[in-house]
Amino acid sequence: MRKQIVAGNWKMNNDLKASKFLVKQIIKKLKNNSLKNTRVIVAPTFVSLEKVAKKVKKTKVEVAAQNMHQVKKGAFTGEISAEMLKSVGVNIVILGHSERREYFCETDAILAQKVDAALKNNMEIIFCFGEVLEDRKSENQFNIVESQLKNGLFHLEASAWENIILAYEPVWAIGTGETASPEQAQEMHAFIRKIISNKYNREIAENVSILYGGSVKPANAKEIFSKEDVDGGLIGAAALDADNFVALVKSF
Repeated sequence: MRKQIVAGNWKMNNDLKASKFLVKQIIKKLKNNSLKNTRVIVAPTFVSLEKVAKKVKKTKVEVAAQNMHQVKKGAFTGEISAEMLKSVGVNIVILGHSERREYFCETDAILAQKVDAALKNNMEIIFCFGEVLEDRKSENQFNIVESQLKNGLFHLEASAWENIILAYEPVWAIGTGETASPEQAQEMHAFIRKIISNKYNREIAENVSILYGGSVKPANAKEIFSKEDVDGGLIGAAALDADNFVALVKSF
């Protein structure tokens, strides 16, 4: 049975003090919540990862990195490897976020290498993908999503999918105040399961968690999360407020 997941991507926000305070508040507010089938993940910046990872030990909250390099070590100034993440207690990494693709020119080929490096180190991956507004307007969104999935993930053996979480990001709905309707989210998530089933099998398609990542807020989360093929969200702005984030966790 696939898990429901609420993952907070803090992006380039919060210094160490603010990160420790935010995760402490989230832990406190979730203390009496059983969570049942729901996973809660937070992704602070690199400078806060080790401290936050220590804070969440023996709690219901997990920690993820926002990115990593595909090479083990070397002359890559400013980069962080999978081994380095593991050394500070981080076992989950977000790869392929739309901002990484757009601002840092990460291609499908690079992301496939990052996926392989993460899996080689027994890390779990939140793999992001999605179309921009131009693709949506030209009704090319399904082709774009299928291409990103095929190029980034479809070289994997079936067994690797146990460590994959998918996050569909309609890029036109990130930070714009626009949100895909629950029906649009469900349509795309169902399509994603179909192409995974066609490539691998129905069991893998049904067991992989697919998150929606596009301006999810407490006001719209319940309706979006209620859709059959939507298993939670990759949250941006709303994850920076403990009350809002916990409200999202309780939206299932």
